[in-house]
Amino acid sequence: MTAVFRASASVEESAPLLGPLAELPGSWFGTGFNLISRPDFENNLPFFLEVNETHESLTFTEIGAPIPNRGSGQDDIFFLGVHYLQQISDAVSRGALHLEPGIWLNVPATTDPVAPASVVRLATIPHGDSLLAQGNAITVAGGPDIQPVSSTPTHSTGPNAGQPLTGAYLAPFTSTALPPGIPVGSIANPNLVLTDAIKDQKIIETTVLVIDTTTPIGGSTGGIENMPFVVRNATATRMNAIFWIEKVQREDGSGHFLQLQYTQTVILNFLNIDWPHIAVATLVKH
Repeated sequence: MTAVFRASASVEESAPLLGPLAELPGSWFGTGFNLISRPDFENNLPFFLEVNETHESLTFTEIGAPIPNRGSGQDDIFFLGVHYLQQISDAVSRGALHLEPGIWLNVPATTDPVAPASVVRLATIPHGDSLLAQGNAITVAGGPDIQPVSSTPTHSTGPNAGQPLTGAYLAPFTSTALPPGIPVGSIANPNLVLTDAIKDQKIIETTVLVIDTTTPIGGSTGGIENMPFVVRNATATRMNAIFWIEKVQREDGSGHFLQLQYTQTVILNFLNIDWPHIAVATLVKH
């Protein structure tokens, strides 16, 4: 039997296939903010609101050769992607908070199914979750348009489904102390951490990656799969995220550096309530 190998593409060849992901390969480091409402059976409480200032490293490595997907209703498609490792720790205690290996793909438009070009993220999380989220990418002049994001939990079932919670459950969202260095108001709107980080910067250009586990592309959506313990105790039902790859002008005017910002919301469901788990960060490429 003769082995068949696919040679890695050169940088010049791979950049067009990576498309909006072309700037990702490399190592990014920075800080952020994490907010999660989690069950607290151990202390006989319905939930505990945890907030952390975070340190993060995010490393992307290019997949060496184009990936062939064989077609039965159309010609084969070929595309490229990057695999990544995300590591997040608490900025004060240095304790580990999150570990995530995964893949980003830059998928071309197709005719069967009829679908536009898209970006896709696949991820696995050691809690026992795996996800597929898909969406689109655009490049714009100037900086990102970072809209507020709400941490307020909502009813998931019954006549008030989709409506914000009221009453005692909201008390921790106003009484929990913020970590040092996190802007006031960031519990209600964690994206304030992102806008605060760039308030004095001149951003020349931004590539925007928008993904969601519920966005239909070509007639189907992504989704999240959870192991039984997660399903029973605090199941992750959906995720959406925006990544901004920014070209930031240096203060002395000598060119630019690359910066990556993101906001991500995972909805956790327990007690018939949808609890937003929001993570944001600002990272610089080294």
